[in-house]
This record gives sequence, structure tokens and C-alpha cells, in this order.
Amino acid sequence: MKVKEEAAAYASASSWFLYILRCGDGSLYTGVTTDIDRRFKMHSEGKASRYTRTHQPVDLVYREECGSRSQALARECAVKSLPRKGKERLILGGRDRGRRT
Repeated sequence: MKVKEEAAAYASASSWFLYILRCGDGSLYTGVTTDIDRRFKMHSEGKASRYTRTHQPVDLVYREECGSRSQALARECAVKSLPRKGKERLILGGRDRGRRT
């Protein structure tokens, strides 16, 4: 039980981020995390999600600090509902926010 409590305390104290990856086939993947570097590494190694594992390689093209987990999940839902052109505009508008080459 103590481990669960510590994990909950860490999650509530950490900033949450929304991120968008461009996959090898040009598709876009949107997710949330408290540690973008760790999560990007997991995606790159094929250990994070089934989708990115089958659409390698991935490139981090956007990130946005959201604050709390609930804010990040709400923002993820909003971004996922955007048409592709809307996501591309978001990426272009935030180019300096998370570009990784």
C-alpha cells in the first residue's frame, strides 16, 4: 500500500505533459507523461505502445506542459479530436517547444 501512496504523491506533485510523435509512416501519435525523455526512449525502443512499436521510427515533434494529470488527459482528448491539419498547425506553432532531431 505504501508504494501506491508514494506513486500517487509523485504523480500529483509532478508536471504532466502532452506530447506528439511523428511515426515512420508519417502518422501522428499523441500521449501524456510526466517524463518526456523516458517516455520517448520507451517509444523508440518499442516498449511504450503497440501503435508506435508497429510504426517505427518515431520523432518527438511537439510537447506542452499541462500541469495536472487531469488537465493533460483533457488536453490529450482535445488534441486527438483535431483533424490532422489542426494537429499539424499545432506542431508548426509550437516548433520550438519540443523538437527532437
